[in-house]
Amino acid sequence: MEKLGVEPEEEAGRDEEEDAAKAMDRAEAGEAGCSRDAPVLEEPGGVPWLVPEGGSSSRVIVHVDLDCFYAQVEMISNPELKGKPLGVQQKYLVVTCNYEARKLGIKKLMTVRDAKEKCPQLVLVNGEDLTRYREMSYKVTELLEEFSPVVERLGFDENFVDLTEMVEKRRQQLQSDQLSALTVCGHVYNDQYVNLHDILHVRLLVGSQIAAEMREAMYNQLGLTGCAGVASNKLLAKLVSGVFKPNQQTVLLPESSQVLIQSLNHVKEMPGIGYKTTKRLEALGIRSVHDLQTFSSKILEKELGISVAQRIQKLSFGEDNSPVTPSGPPQSFSEEDSFKKCSSEVEAKNKIEELLASLLNRVCQDGRKPHTIRLIIRRYSPENHCSRESRQCPIPSHVIQKLGTGHFPGGTKQKIKVH
Repeated sequence: MEKLGVEPEEEAGRDEEEDAAKAMDRAEAGEAGCSRDAPVLEEPGGVPWLVPEGGSSSRVIVHVDLDCFYAQVEMISNPELKGKPLGVQQKYLVVTCNYEARKLGIKKLMTVRDAKEKCPQLVLVNGEDLTRYREMSYKVTELLEEFSPVVERLGFDENFVDLTEMVEKRRQQLQSDQLSALTVCGHVYNDQYVNLHDILHVRLLVGSQIAAEMREAMYNQLGLTGCAGVASNKLLAKLVSGVFKPNQQTVLLPESSQVLIQSLNHVKEMPGIGYKTTKRLEALGIRSVHDLQTFSSKILEKELGISVAQRIQKLSFGEDNSPVTPSGPPQSFSEEDSFKKCSSEVEAKNKIEELLASLLNRVCQDGRKPHTIRLIIRRYSPENHCSRESRQCPIPSHVIQKLGTGHFPGGTKQKIKVH
């Protein structure tokens, strides 16, 4: 696979790493709305608030994960596809599919041939042009920013939202009678009882109501459904958002965080632990979260380095102090292709020119001036998983001057796609 990328002059220097592994759906159930029937709430009776000493536990973080995002965008573009088993194809893979297809046995990243054998009535649409997905993705982020300015994009279909400040304002406005009527929106992980005497619980309950408002706005304004996880940090919010799918939300109270962490079958399922780190952990005999929690810190630091070892061991206990960082404009733009159909140097060069043209269109639309171009080549092999080489160089000033005009060697001014 080859990837072309440019870094805007104002925001260069951060290399966007891919997070290729996403946990498969754990459960499918009906939508849980705001209800006082589940779980049972304890009514306040003059007991003083349990005020925390401060720190990250007082935060309210929401992870929003859109349901089968590419497939949803296709169904919005073509309503006739709704209700039919639908798969989005890139090259020879079904990269995602709607829930009608999943009920018939189709899974993400299944080959097209296997998918058609499994479900002959499967409707496939070509999803290699990411323009419409990218446009919708930015619309979602912009909508979430109307609720809180602290929104961090995580790929096309995921966002973190820090609601701490908004939650605190709403909580302080609650009267005693409103507090006694406070309800949970969605599920509470592990069916834990909610204690309205505990300020941490109340904050998360208020956060669940705001999360429900965000999801409702996404559906009403964009036609999209998604799941949400409400917790005290990014790690736990991401993990709990996938417990009930599709189109549902779950609150994780602090007392149940270890139950959630221990429910992971392998350390590779933990966000923040990538493929290479997983292999190094497995070489040390670490496979489960419990293994990581109880492993010698000194040996782990010697093998992985102090910073990595300390970070992942904290993650294994559900500790994550990393802030939600507003994404702002993209740090870089990239286009990539697997080059599966290229069998000669000429074909490869033609494909690179196509990628470059699309890349330049996006750069021109953005308005910032790039200063570096990077070419990344990934060679896949079963043994090495994915080897990667990259080369980069400054973009000559005379080329930068032409970016606003669209006059490039060998071509004419192209239509710019808005995203």
